[in-house]
Amino acid sequence: MKLTPKTGRAALRALLQTRSPLGPLTVMARHIGRFFQIPLPMFKPYVVFGAEANRKVLVTERDKVLWRNTDPVTDLLRRGVLIVDGEEHDHYRKLMEPPLHPSRLPEYASRFIFHTDNVTASWRNGGIVDMLIESRKIALLIIMDTLFGVDARDDLPRIWNPILKAIEYISPGAWILWRNIPRFGYKKALRELDEYLYQIIRNRRQQTAHHQPSTINRQPDLLQHLIDAGLSDDLIRDQMLTMLIAGHDTSTALLAWTFALLGQHPDIHQRVVNEVDTLEKSPLLDQVIKESLRLYPPIHIGNRRIAEEIYFSEGTAPTGKRLFYSIYLTHRDPDVWDDADSFRPERFAHGRKTPPMSYVPFGGGPRSCIGGAFGQAEARAVLSHLLRTFTFEFTNHKIHPHMGATLEPGPGVRMRITRRTSVVE
Repeated sequence: MKLTPKTGRAALRALLQTRSPLGPLTVMARHIGRFFQIPLPMFKPYVVFGAEANRKVLVTERDKVLWRNTDPVTDLLRRGVLIVDGEEHDHYRKLMEPPLHPSRLPEYASRFIFHTDNVTASWRNGGIVDMLIESRKIALLIIMDTLFGVDARDDLPRIWNPILKAIEYISPGAWILWRNIPRFGYKKALRELDEYLYQIIRNRRQQTAHHQPSTINRQPDLLQHLIDAGLSDDLIRDQMLTMLIAGHDTSTALLAWTFALLGQHPDIHQRVVNEVDTLEKSPLLDQVIKESLRLYPPIHIGNRRIAEEIYFSEGTAPTGKRLFYSIYLTHRDPDVWDDADSFRPERFAHGRKTPPMSYVPFGGGPRSCIGGAFGQAEARAVLSHLLRTFTFEFTNHKIHPHMGATLEPGPGVRMRITRRTSVVE
C-alpha cells in the first residue's frame, strides 16, 4: 500500500502538531502498514517495524544490512564498535564486553550512588531542577568513573558543551536532505572533546608503564582492556567516544523520561516511593523502567544500509537503499500492546512476556546493546536512591519527545525537589 494524498495530508498535520517526525511516522504506520517509504526529495528511506522486521534486521538476515553509513555519526565515531561491521565489530565487542558483563554490576553499585550524591549536593531544598540536565550529569560522572577510571567532577564545566555539541552533531538535521551542507560551530568543540579523551589515554598509558593501579581498582576497566589489547590511541579514542556518547545519552533519556512519566502519574509515583521505602528491590520500579523504555526507547530507530535485497511480508527493501527499523513504532503497535500509547507499568507485572522481538529497547541478536544490563542497573540504583532521598513535584509543563541522538523529553523535566526529613537507609 502506497502513500495517498489523504495520508500525506494527515502526516503533514501530525508533523505540525507534534513538531517531531514521530507524528507523521505514526500516521503512515497506521494508514499504510509495517512497511513504507518516506517520500521526501533526496531522502526516500524504507521504514519497517514489528516483530518480523526486527527478527530479519537484527537476527536472521542481519548480514544483509550494514551499520556503517555516510552519516555524521560515522564522521564522529570513526571506527567505533557501534558503526563498524563484520569481524572488526566482533573484535572490538569481544574486547569491551568483560567490564560491562552483569557480573561486574555489584562492583559499580556504590559508584552509582556516590555520583548521584555528588550531583544532588548542589540542589537547593525547595528549588526547581531540570531532571534532563541533572540526569545527564549523573550519567556522565558514572560512565567516566566506571569505564575510564576518571573522576570527572571537576571536568564537567570543561567537557559539558563539547559533549552537547557532539550529540547535536549526530542528531537529525538538514544534513539528512543535504549530506554535504556546511556545518559551522562544531570544529572547536569536537577538537576539545578529542583532546580530553587523548589526555586520559596518555595518562593511563603512563600509569600502566609505571605499574601504577588505575583509579578503578580490583578488575581492569574498559580503558585498561583496550590498552592491554594493543589498540592504537586513535582506536581507543573511537571506542571511548562511542561509549561516552551512546552510553551516557541513553541513560540520560531513560532517567529523564521515567521522572516525566512518574510526574505525570502521581498515583503510580507514590506507589513506587512506598515500595522503594520498604523493599530493597521494588518490583513496581522495574515495571516503570520497562514501561518507560517501551513508550520512549532512547534509541528509537535503527539506521542501516541495505547490502542485499530483503523481503518483508508487506514489501521489499532493495539493495543500496537506506533502511530504518523503528523501535518506537514497534513498541506502540496496537496489535501487540493494549492501550499502546498509555503509561501502564502493570503490563510488565508477574513476569508477563511479550511476543519475541516485539519489545526491543536494547535491540536484539548478536549486536544488542553492549551496555543494556549496565544501563538498567544504573537506572534502578539511581532512581531508588533519589526517590528515597527527595520528594519530586512535577511542575506540569508541556513535554514532547525530541529526536536528538536519543529520544529525550523536550524541553526538559522541571521538578520541585524537597529533601525528605526521614530518609530510609
